[in-house]
Amino acid sequence: MSNKATVHLAASKEICIRFSEVDSMGFVWHGSYALYFEDARETFGAMYGISYLDIFNNGYYAPLVDLAFSFKQPLSYGKKAIVTASFRNTPAAKILFDYEIKKVDDGTLIATGSSVQVFLDHEYRLVWTLPPFFAEWKRKHNLL
Repeated sequence: MSNKATVHLAASKEICIRFSEVDSMGFVWHGSYALYFEDARETFGAMYGISYLDIFNNGYYAPLVDLAFSFKQPLSYGKKAIVTASFRNTPAAKILFDYEIKKVDDGTLIATGSSVQVFLDHEYRLVWTLPPFFAEWKRKHNLL
């Protein structure tokens, strides 16, 4: 059995760069990266049972409060990439993800990033302790 220090939960999604996602130079517009990270988070949620609806149905919201990008190489129209979201465990009542975007054809690193989500109850109050459903989810995945 793995211990929490060695548990690595991640999910990947392949994307094909659409014309609507590029700028006048033919490169992915910087704002599109937020959508790619979102796609990877949704894939992660579906894979590990922690989707936005799972969070909502347990009485919480999980808004983004921080989103960071680091661009390494441009990505252009028609190219395929793989976006990976890796869960970063923390004892805080937050959901942390690290991201990588790589070209499918040669594995070139295109961008990295991170995000922070906090929990709000359905009255929009900040939740300072682990919601019970999230603590149970962490136990299930050997993260507590």
